[in-house]
Amino acid sequence: MFLKEQLHIGGGEGQEEEEEGLGQPPPHPQDAAAVGELVASFNHRRMYREVTLALRSALRDAVAEFSFLRLRGLRNLLKSLQSFAKNDVITPLFRQSQSVPELQVVPVLFQNTLKQYKDEPVFNLDDIFGVEPLKISSPAADSEVALALRVLEGCCLLHSESRDLAQQLNAVKEFEACRGIEKIAELMKDEQVDESV
Repeated sequence: MFLKEQLHIGGGEGQEEEEEGLGQPPPHPQDAAAVGELVASFNHRRMYREVTLALRSALRDAVAEFSFLRLRGLRNLLKSLQSFAKNDVITPLFRQSQSVPELQVVPVLFQNTLKQYKDEPVFNLDDIFGVEPLKISSPAADSEVALALRVLEGCCLLHSESRDLAQQLNAVKEFEACRGIEKIAELMKDEQVDESV
């Protein structure tokens, strides 16, 4: 999800001429400063809402049960991180959003995509006839793991606490256990793979 460009403040020259022609007294510098602060505050809030919306929608897909939804969420996360990195004003807002547990990207990556599946779960009759539905999710595909690793790299570059959290979650061990370097090398050699991956 790409963020909207900032709107330019103030009208055209025709608007200023109309205001001068009405005989209104010129605005006080204090009023202009207060209005400027108010507009800056509104722009800051709008950008923060856009950052949180981009993260919430991408994270919702990234925790889905199906691989194609997780891929879509990871692609959106990667696009959002690229957009955040390009704008010096939005990067601190991303860092601020990572203090909110629901918006943290790194735990979602390790709980869903970079998670090692031990064995296939064994189902018994209690699971089948039970009241509680059993959650079954498809394992991560190679392209999904590669995207998750790129998202993890982007988070660690933009936010130092994410890097620390990744170290706590044994990111290097998980990367080696997932054969991450081999998978990325295979994807880079494969000419038929999607270029966005």
